[in-house]
Amino acid sequence: RLYARFELAYTVVDFLAAFCFVVGSVMFFSPDWQTPATWFFVIGSLLFAAKPSLRLVREIKLYRLGDVKDLASRAEK
Repeated sequence: RLYARFELAYTVVDFLAAFCFVVGSVMFFSPDWQTPATWFFVIGSLLFAAKPSLRLVREIKLYRLGDVKDLASRAEK
């Protein structure tokens, strides 16, 4: 169940990051919108950077719950 929640969060972050990049790209068509577009790119980049952090937190939580067998089987793949 914990794994599923983290996968959902990972997917939401992925979607939001992609959304920020699309919006930022469209905004770059107008010179007046280039500064906000740059911020959308920065936010999208931070969201993409959050993805490995989510995985690390998930793995630490699973380890603390004693789910080492699951972690080991995923590491072998």
